[in-house]
Amino acid sequence: MATDRFQAPDYYLLDELLSDEHKLIRDSAREWVKKDVTPIIEEYAQKAEYPTQLTKGLADIGAFGPYIPTEYGGAGLDQISYGLIMQELERGDSGLRSAASVQSSLVMYPIYQYGNEAQRNKYLPKLASGEFIGSFGLTEPDHGSNPSGMITNFKDNGDHYLLNGAKMWITNSPICDVAVVWAKNEAGRIHGLIVERGMEGFTTPETHGKWSLRASRTGELVFDNVKVPKENLLPNKSGLGAPLGCLDSARYGIAWGVIGAAMDCYDSALRYSQERIQFDKPIASFQLVQKKLAEMITEITKAQLLTWRLGVLKNEGRATTQQISMAKRNNVDMALKIAREARQIHGGMGITGEYPIMRHMMNLESVITYEGTHDIHLLITGMDVTGISAFR
Repeated sequence: MATDRFQAPDYYLLDELLSDEHKLIRDSAREWVKKDVTPIIEEYAQKAEYPTQLTKGLADIGAFGPYIPTEYGGAGLDQISYGLIMQELERGDSGLRSAASVQSSLVMYPIYQYGNEAQRNKYLPKLASGEFIGSFGLTEPDHGSNPSGMITNFKDNGDHYLLNGAKMWITNSPICDVAVVWAKNEAGRIHGLIVERGMEGFTTPETHGKWSLRASRTGELVFDNVKVPKENLLPNKSGLGAPLGCLDSARYGIAWGVIGAAMDCYDSALRYSQERIQFDKPIASFQLVQKKLAEMITEITKAQLLTWRLGVLKNEGRATTQQISMAKRNNVDMALKIAREARQIHGGMGITGEYPIMRHMMNLESVITYEGTHDIHLLITGMDVTGISAFR
């Protein structure tokens, strides 16, 4: 098993901006990752298996719905706490953060925000404890960046709805107990429905052969005349803005999470450069290596400042979709570039499982695409500053 020697960089002393509670929550998550995740994650990624035994630990550190009120089983924390937990999880592995992010922002969040009291009481405590695993069905085989074109639909059949269609690239799909699914009614209006495993006609085939997020379970959600009880319709919001509101929360978590992956790559590269001897001296003494390391810590520090400020705005209810989009795009791009530079510093060793670099790099190739591609987020910012949409 690998020994976790990670030391988190804090070049601008950002810990001074965090409360004691923030630091306690982060450090608890960090220690759990060091103890339970990093010693095994390379093995599971190599085997393309999700370590299901980590589910209880994720629940114990409050990673499932940390900002959901305690009355529904959540931890009742603020948005900066949520971000810090996601940062530590992704430092361990993007797939682990994805599992927690989906559970929190794409399943628990819509049930809490758009559901009724009966739905909150039925599902949220079990999702918070990890007894239930959730998934989120928006993306379809032919509708990714344009979710409004979805063809998944439901019809009113008297005492129930009849749901038909398919979703793909769904995290947790093969192991989910419940899925929050977005579909059009007969009038073409998008609504959220809670679909439970065991409903006849509901299947979740797994996606195999992935080179990215290998320690995460990905699959499809397929609906063949699934009878969904009418009480499973989320009643408090409809239209495309409903699932996009969930994505705001998830993208915010990603903006924090990928900093963890970047920090892990930087920390490994820094240590390796100080220990690797070439031409009778450590490679950290060479100008080009120092250039890479200096640029890495600069970009990490900028991303830390960006997300901290975004967290403050989120706590105040003032963070916009466009601000979240900018942070997601910037930080994922930053982390992927750092992973690539860190791989160069590690030389040939960078492609092996002895170091986390290649695993992070492959994972980030998915993160830069999902929940809004790199280019789509660029156009969201462009539309915001010009007032002109490039989509239509």
